[in-house]
Amino acid sequence: MLYAPAAMRRFFPCAVLLSAAACFLATARASAVTVSPDLSQNLQIVINVDRQRLEIMRSGTALKTFPVSTSKFGLGDDWRSYKTPLGLMQVSSKMGDNLPMGAVIKGGRFTGEVLAPNAPGRDPIVTRVIRLEGLEEQNRHALGRGIYIHGTPEEGRIGKPVSWGCIRMRSKDLVELYQTVEVGTKVLICTKKTAPLEPHWSLFSWWS
Repeated sequence: MLYAPAAMRRFFPCAVLLSAAACFLATARASAVTVSPDLSQNLQIVINVDRQRLEIMRSGTALKTFPVSTSKFGLGDDWRSYKTPLGLMQVSSKMGDNLPMGAVIKGGRFTGEVLAPNAPGRDPIVTRVIRLEGLEEQNRHALGRGIYIHGTPEEGRIGKPVSWGCIRMRSKDLVELYQTVEVGTKVLICTKKTAPLEPHWSLFSWWS
């Protein structure tokens, strides 16, 4: 994987600029337009930590918005920090095709147990797993750290930063997202205070 600024400019200039625009739009407003699986091409996912919201974007337009939960430990990419990394990533793999909502996933496998939403005293990964791979120096450990978008039975806490580093979603929302994204779909995790780290990011003003 190439992390150098020159490599990013060579392979991801359009993705980075569109992602910056998407993050700005995602913070500015939410949209209720329904997205269909056949619109999966050219989609990007924007996760805004300040708003605890995930938006499915296409060509700078928000197609659907979902509440999420990021880490209760804050933001970062250090090993064993349990923090949510920032920056541009991509979907590296998906797991959970056709599993029932609430299916408990452990070690990448369905355990056979299915939990109802808000099952008391339970907090495993459920329903689906979307693995993320970092594309920048600031999130290069994301894949090795096991940073996922996944379901949680603690749906009553969605919308607050309560995770252990991953992006949590309600099962029904996750199933819709899972059916829409593909391996290689770009994912931008950002905040209003995020400062662009690469020179070419300054070509777009996120928060003007």
